[in-house]
Amino acid sequence: MHDRVALVTGGSRGIGADVVRALARDGTRVFFTYANAAGAAHALVAELGEATVACAQSDVGDPAAHEPLVARTIARFGRIDTLVNNAGIFAENPFDGDDFAAWRAGWKRTFDVNLFGAVDLAYVAMQQMRAQDVVAHGVRGRVINVASRAAHRGEMTFADYGASKAALVNFTKSIARGCARAGIVAFAVAPGFIETDMATETLAESGPAIRGDIPSGRVGGPDEVASIVAFLASGGADYATGTTIDVNGASYVR
Repeated sequence: MHDRVALVTGGSRGIGADVVRALARDGTRVFFTYANAAGAAHALVAELGEATVACAQSDVGDPAAHEPLVARTIARFGRIDTLVNNAGIFAENPFDGDDFAAWRAGWKRTFDVNLFGAVDLAYVAMQQMRAQDVVAHGVRGRVINVASRAAHRGEMTFADYGASKAALVNFTKSIARGCARAGIVAFAVAPGFIETDMATETLAESGPAIRGDIPSGRVGGPDEVASIVAFLASGGADYATGTTIDVNGASYVR
C-alpha cells in the first residue's frame, strides 16, 4: 500500500483514529479531518509523523467544506486512493418527546453529517479518482463508508441515526453498481457497540444489558473495526464491492 493516499473523516478519536493508525501502519499516507478535537488530532499527527499524516478541521455537514478538503489532500499528497467516510454524530431523539422543533432539528443535523456529508464528499472525491491511473484490476479508487448495526435492525430511541446509516448502506451499493465502470469500488462497515467516546454515555447507563446482548459478553474495540477498513483499502476485497461487513460480535446477524 506504499504510495497510496487515504482521506479519512472524523479521524482524531475513536474508530477514526485507529483507522488512521492502521492505514499509516500499512504504508498509506493519510489526510484526516477533525471537528473539535484539535489537540487529539495534532497529537495523532505527531505520533505517526508529518511525512505520513496530515489533518485539517472540517465540518462534514457543511457542503462548502468538501471541495477545499479534497483540494488540500491533493495538494499535500497528490492523489486520493481511498475515502473513508467515518465522521458521524449520534443523539437520543425519542418518538415520545414533546418538542417537535427538537425532533426535526435532530433529524436534519444527523442526516446532514451522517448521510449528506458522506454523499457529497464521495461525489467530490470520486471526481478526483476518475482522473487517476488504474492501480490494479481496473480500480482507480475506493469508498469505504462506516455505517452501523443500527442501519439494519431499526432503533427505538434514535431512529434518525439508524435511518441515516441505512441510507449510507444503500448509497454504498449505488456507488458499487453505478461507478464500477469508472474504476471505483465501495464498501460499508457496520459496527455494533464499540468502546468509543460516542458510546461512552450509553455504555455507562446500560453496559450490562448491552454486553448481555452480545454472545461473547464484550464490547468491541475500535482497532477491530479499523483492521477491516484497512483490509478493504488494501485492494484484497475489490471483487466484493457493494458489500457491507458487520462488526458487532454476532449481536445482530443478518
